[in-house]
Amino acid sequence: MLAGMNTTFGPRLVLALAFSVLLTDLASAAGRDRPGRRRARDQAARPAAAANDAGARLHALFEEDWDWRMADSPVWASMLGDRRFDDQWGQSTEAASAARDAHQQRMLEKLSQIPRGKLSEADKVNAALFERELRDDMKERSFRTWLMPLNQRGGIQTANETAQSLRLTKVSDFEGWLARLDALPARIDQIIGLMRTGLAEGVTQPRVIMERVPAQIANQLVNDPEDSPFWQPFSELPESWSEADRQRIRSAALEVIETKVVPAYGEFHRFFTDEYLPGCRTSVGSSELPNGQAFYQHRVEQYTTTKMTADEVHALGHVEVARVRGEMEKIIDRVGFRGSFADFLRYLRTDPKFHTTDPDELLMRYRAFGKLVDPMMVELFTYQPRMPYGIKPIPAESAPDTTTAYYSRPAPDGSRAGTYYVNLYKPETRYFWEIPALSLHEAVPGHHFQIAVAQELGEIPKFRRFGGYTAYVEGWGLYAESLGEEIGVYDDPYDKFGQLTYEMWRAVRLVVDTGLHSKGWSRQRAIDFFAANAPKSEHDIINEIDRYIAWPGQALAYKIGELKIKELRRRATEALGESFDLRRFHDMLLSHGAVPLDVL
Repeated sequence: MLAGMNTTFGPRLVLALAFSVLLTDLASAAGRDRPGRRRARDQAARPAAAANDAGARLHALFEEDWDWRMADSPVWASMLGDRRFDDQWGQSTEAASAARDAHQQRMLEKLSQIPRGKLSEADKVNAALFERELRDDMKERSFRTWLMPLNQRGGIQTANETAQSLRLTKVSDFEGWLARLDALPARIDQIIGLMRTGLAEGVTQPRVIMERVPAQIANQLVNDPEDSPFWQPFSELPESWSEADRQRIRSAALEVIETKVVPAYGEFHRFFTDEYLPGCRTSVGSSELPNGQAFYQHRVEQYTTTKMTADEVHALGHVEVARVRGEMEKIIDRVGFRGSFADFLRYLRTDPKFHTTDPDELLMRYRAFGKLVDPMMVELFTYQPRMPYGIKPIPAESAPDTTTAYYSRPAPDGSRAGTYYVNLYKPETRYFWEIPALSLHEAVPGHHFQIAVAQELGEIPKFRRFGGYTAYVEGWGLYAESLGEEIGVYDDPYDKFGQLTYEMWRAVRLVVDTGLHSKGWSRQRAIDFFAANAPKSEHDIINEIDRYIAWPGQALAYKIGELKIKELRRRATEALGESFDLRRFHDMLLSHGAVPLDVL
């Protein structure tokens, strides 16, 4: 049963209703277009304010909570195009955490007063998902994870990167960003306060991954403010501005960086290196945190949206590793390679024909692949999202310590496109054969396509349009990699092996994440298991394992979600036979936004 779901609308009924709609929709007349289906869905899912008081009260509650979320998370609000809080960072204190609990408890109480039986079927789902989010958030905070406000992949030490996700075009936009920079010392003080409490309570990240952070903080310690990462947005102000505004904004930026930002990071660097890092725990598994076993089981359930145990996930991981290994062996036979499996992985990692030493060439190859596949999306969907995406390098300051690529969502107001960020650090460790699968995952038909479609679903509440469940979002991304078969981009056997490598990578995650956080595995054992099963570079493998250490449970979502989507596709194919339409199946999967797997 879904956490907190009304017993009259449990997961089995949700699943039955969803599958019934799926079959009806996919078997419908081929001539019925997406806008027509959308209008019908809009009418079914439209807020019930005009139909009954219960629906009106529910959607008023959603709006009240959303308004609170924007005020509580002002940077997120700015990223979504809500400009009311452009001069704020938000609060990172014990009192703020207590206030979040109090607010969400009030929301639960108000929700309990709305009769579920009087809601439309669509609003019963909305109410159940809203309650689930509230309870999950409160349970997460009960483990006091907010006392670990940063890790090697980001935090206050890389706050300059926030500007990449903001609209900075008008004078007022830059004035808001300057106000945030002026408030940055206070923000850093709050972060230090949380970290000191975490030290006292034994709630810290492992020392082995936090040893990367001092160098990241040091990137902020410059003698010339124009060398600061925070200066970049001010270096090329719009030509349409008056010269007076350009001079005023630049002078203010130089002053705030020199007198406030750099000194604040100097204090943070001293705190981190002298006090915090020596006190970090030497263990790597989250099971070593206070109440750690319960915390990790919560994370398993939260990220997979299932009731699976860590042992069950671990066992499934070994099954998937063996299955994908069998598919990999077929490719090795196909290309006629003579040698062991380990020899072939070494060949893919080291042969010069699979990589370049030129970061510009690597970026060009990513962009060329994007131009190749973009027109192919009509083969997979009847509907195309309006929002475009671009491909950019990961910022040089964070590239050494982060993953091969990631995606940043577009602004709903159209002021910022989606961005597929690719890692150009040490290009000789980035392989051509991984470009197709990685791009399908991060851009189209993966994250960009799914998230852009979700943001256009104006008939569902904002907490669903702009939120999400990792098992669905990342499960779709991994499933999207397999769609390269449908559009013919894996004709080269090495590109196909690259796709299998990425699927193996996610299968390995099931084993190593549970191994690290539930079974007492060492960091080195996890690295060795990964290296024995996938030809990712040593640099990437270490970064990946350190990511799993810092982010317990998140890595489980990909493979669990992909398997569920593939199961649903098999069921639909078997039920519909020749009437099965892959494009309409994909439309249906994306037409309700991200949902938990038990609802999907």
